[in-house]
Amino acid sequence: MTVTTAGPVDDGVLDVVVVGAGVVGTAIARELARYRLRTALVEASGDVGDGTSKANTAILHTGFDAVPGSLESALVHDGRRRLTAYAEEAGIPLEPTGALLVAWDEDQLAALPGLAGKAKRNRCDDTEVIGAGELRAREPRLGPGALGALAVPGESIVCPWTTTLAYATQAVRSGVALHLNCRVAGVRPADGLHLVDTARGPLRTRFLVNAAGLHADDVDRMLGPETFTVTPRRGQLIVFDKFARGLVRHILLPVPTAAGKGVLVSPTVYGNVLLGPTAEDLDDKTATGTTADGIARLREEGRRIVPELLDEEVTAVYAGLRAATGREDYRIDARPDRRYVTAGGIRSTGLTASMAIAAHVVDLLADTGLALGAPRTLAPVRMPNIGEASLRPYRDDRLIAADPEYGTIVCHCERVTRGEIRDALAGDIPPATLDGLRRRTLARGGRCQGFSCGAAVRRLFGAGR
Repeated sequence: MTVTTAGPVDDGVLDVVVVGAGVVGTAIARELARYRLRTALVEASGDVGDGTSKANTAILHTGFDAVPGSLESALVHDGRRRLTAYAEEAGIPLEPTGALLVAWDEDQLAALPGLAGKAKRNRCDDTEVIGAGELRAREPRLGPGALGALAVPGESIVCPWTTTLAYATQAVRSGVALHLNCRVAGVRPADGLHLVDTARGPLRTRFLVNAAGLHADDVDRMLGPETFTVTPRRGQLIVFDKFARGLVRHILLPVPTAAGKGVLVSPTVYGNVLLGPTAEDLDDKTATGTTADGIARLREEGRRIVPELLDEEVTAVYAGLRAATGREDYRIDARPDRRYVTAGGIRSTGLTASMAIAAHVVDLLADTGLALGAPRTLAPVRMPNIGEASLRPYRDDRLIAADPEYGTIVCHCERVTRGEIRDALAGDIPPATLDGLRRRTLARGGRCQGFSCGAAVRRLFGAGR
């Protein structure tokens, strides 16, 4: 297995280079690892999943509200099936909570049957319009004035951090080279190959896949005329303390309007409650800061949806940027003459669709001329559990008896043990930063945000590197 973070990259001829190690890029690399190819995954950051993939609403969608007949609809439908099975196999935290699309006025209530019909066209056949009484029975802490809802029982919550890391780990174990801190500066033809200029030297490859997320349009322009433009769409979110978890049983979705999908309230697999996101189109692809106005708008919406939520402590606020392209569908296209596939415009459903996107991209590569050969079995992977629905190490008597480090808690807010931190630091793709460690273990991610455990975690992090 090969993971590099510094020094010159391998200059041998590769079969495929995948640009971008977010949830889509890592899924594509994992899918390519099924075949005896020389594949490299390159990432500008020092970690996988360090861009859009780390800051989303972490919902495993049914695709009930996608545009019927779109590529997104097909890939979300297939991806949900694939990821649900993979989560069980790889130990990715996932909880089937179901969702309620709540109507707060007569116009929204009148729109529910049409949304149910749209869901059916998207092969989501189990939705149900329910009245105010049934809605109140299912969500007793809902704010006053809710008139009814569309119940979508197939919606789930999932861990986006573990998903991306699982894909990348399995890809690396199966022979893919992962090059971090390896920003792509240019792509040019050379002797019938793509010469990919990176911050760590050139890579030569026969085929190229662009999964660069917010920068997919920049990479696309390196291959020829501009075909799309990414507008960063900022979504600010508030994370409420674990004490708030009992207030919400389902994912609570708004009825979409012309202005967008709106603000939701959702439980998380870590035992918290999310409120958000906003939707702000920006020019700056690095503008991941939160704003006072954005947080105030979220609090106003939260007070209407679940009033008691605003009485709970806030654990964190954060913002993520989504890749908007002005089209209500993914932009996944092949250029056979360039031996190039782009996976751009991957919207908020990208986590759900990731495995299906990967299979689709590999099919496009084959159509473009990549000889795949016979598939092989991937190296197995089983991820550490950071979800509250399954047994965490600090509660596992047998695990602690075998190794007392799993009974020594370092981060008390999130019940993270020395054994988990040790394992993360010794993993196939170890964290490069404390934030990377948090995404692998939850250390410093609780209500004190590292105030109590920060020094101890930093000591362990420094000693383990």
